[in-house]
Amino acid sequence: MNTIFKNIKGDRALWAVVALLALFSFLPVYSASSNLAYLYGDGNTLKFLVKHASHLFLGFAIIYGVHRMPYHYFKGLSLIMLPIVLFFLIYTLAQGNTIGGANASRWMRIPFVGLKFQTSTLASVILMMYVARYLSKIENKVVTFKETILPLWVPVFLVVGLILPANFSTTAIIFSMVLMLCFLGGYPWKYLLLVVGSGIVGLALFITIGRAIPGPIQVKIQTWENRVSNYWNPDEEEKKKNKGNYQIERAKIAIASGGIVGVGAGKSVMKNLLPQSSSDFIYAIIVEEYGLVGGLSLLFLYLLLLFRIVIVAHKADTIFGKLLAIGVGLPIVFQALINMAVAVELFPVTGQTLPLISSGGTSIWMTCLAIGIVLSVSKKREEILEQKEKDENPLAVLSEAL
Repeated sequence: MNTIFKNIKGDRALWAVVALLALFSFLPVYSASSNLAYLYGDGNTLKFLVKHASHLFLGFAIIYGVHRMPYHYFKGLSLIMLPIVLFFLIYTLAQGNTIGGANASRWMRIPFVGLKFQTSTLASVILMMYVARYLSKIENKVVTFKETILPLWVPVFLVVGLILPANFSTTAIIFSMVLMLCFLGGYPWKYLLLVVGSGIVGLALFITIGRAIPGPIQVKIQTWENRVSNYWNPDEEEKKKNKGNYQIERAKIAIASGGIVGVGAGKSVMKNLLPQSSSDFIYAIIVEEYGLVGGLSLLFLYLLLLFRIVIVAHKADTIFGKLLAIGVGLPIVFQALINMAVAVELFPVTGQTLPLISSGGTSIWMTCLAIGIVLSVSKKREEILEQKEKDENPLAVLSEAL
C-alpha cells in the first residue's frame, strides 16, 4: 500500500477532488438504490452499494494505471483506438436494440465476461485524444479547410454520426467539445463556422429522412421533439398533463422538499417515485437529502475540478499536453453541469449521468480514464521540475542516495 501511495503522482488537488466526489457518491447511491432493490430485487440495497464500490475500485485502478503512462503515448494510442472505436459503434448500432419502439443501441456486451459498456463514452475520450493530436500536429501551420477534411472532420462526423441514432445528447456534447477544442487549438474560426453549418444541415437531413421512414429512428426523433417542446411549453398545466414531464416534475418536487439543509441522509421520499433516481436524476435526490448546502457544495467540487484541469493544461510542457488535458477533462465538468441543469429544469431532459456520483460502471470507468490522462499530463510537469532541481543541486541528490 505504501508503494502505491509513493507512486501516486500528478496534481494532488485533482486527486483530492476526485476522491471526495467518489466518497460522497456512496451516500446518495445507497439511498436512491432502495427503489431499485424493491422493484427488481428482494429489498436488499447492500448489493447495489457493493456493485458501486466495485465500479469505483476499478475506476481508481484505471486512474492509477493510466496516470503512470507518459502522456505522449496517447498520440499513438488515439490512432490505434479510433478504428477500433468505430467498429464498436457500428457493432452497437447494428444490434438494433429498442425500448418502447425507439432505438436504444447504446451498450455492447463484452464476450465471455457478461459485462456491458456504453461505447459512446469510450468513443468520446478517444476522439478528443485524436483531435488534440491532430491540432498539435498543425500548430503554427497555415492549413486550408480542404486539407483538414479527411484527417480531422471525417473521423469526427463518423463518430457523431454513429452515435446520433441512439443518443442525441451525447452526440451534441461530443460535437460541442470538439468545436471548443479546435477553437482553443487555434483552428481558423471561419472554418469552424462552416463545420457548424455542415453539422446543422446533416442533423436536419437526418431528422427529415428519419421522420419519413417508420421504425425505431422515427420514434427516437419524436422523443427528441417531445422533450424540447415540453421544455419550451409555457403552459404549466399542459406540461403537467404530458407524461414526458413525469421525471422533471418529480425532480423539482424533490429539490423543493430539500430546503436549505435537506431532509437528511437516506430520508428522501421522491427516490421511490423518480425514475433513474440513482443515475440521471441523482442530483435531485442529493438536494432533497442535503438541501441547498449539499447541492451547492457538489457544484463547487465540480468547479474546483474544472479549475485544476485548467491549471494542469496551463502548466503542460507541450501544446499536445495542453489540448489533451482540456479535451478529455472539460467534458467531465460540462456533463456534470448539464445533469444538474436538467434536474432544475434549466435544460431539456438528456439522460446524462453525474460523473463519479451516479451509479453505472461505464460512466465511472470512462470518467476515470479521462482523469488518469489529465493526471498523466500533470505528472510530466512534476518530473521536469524534479529533474531541474536535481540538475541545480546534485549534492542534495547524492546525500539523499547515501
